[in-house]
Amino acid sequence: MTARAVTDATFDQEVLKSDKTVLVDFWAEWCGPCRAVSPILDQIATEHSDKLEIVKVNVDENPQLAMKYQITSIPAMKVYQGGEVVKTVIGAKPKPALEADLAAYLA
Repeated sequence: MTARAVTDATFDQEVLKSDKTVLVDFWAEWCGPCRAVSPILDQIATEHSDKLEIVKVNVDENPQLAMKYQITSIPAMKVYQGGEVVKTVIGAKPKPALEADLAAYLA
C-alpha cells in the first residue's frame, strides 16, 4: 500500500475531517531523507491500515499547507486526530524508531 498524495484542495476533507487517525508526511522530491523514509511509511501503512492512514503532502506543490503547519524541516510527519495535530515527528528514522514514536496510534 502506497501513501496517497493530498493537496491544499483535498487536505481538509481527507485529513481534518477523517474519522481515522491520519499521519501526514510532509516531503519534497529533492529531499534525500524524505525518499529514505517513504518506503518505511508505506510498510507501516500496509501493516496498520486498520488503525492509521498515511498520506503525503509535497511541500513544493502545496506551500500553503507547509506554511499553515509551520513545516521548517522535512521530512516532517504530523499525526492528526479529530482535525487536530496530536504528534509531530521530525526527520528520517529507521522503522523501529518510527513505530516506537507512533506506538500510541498503532496499538
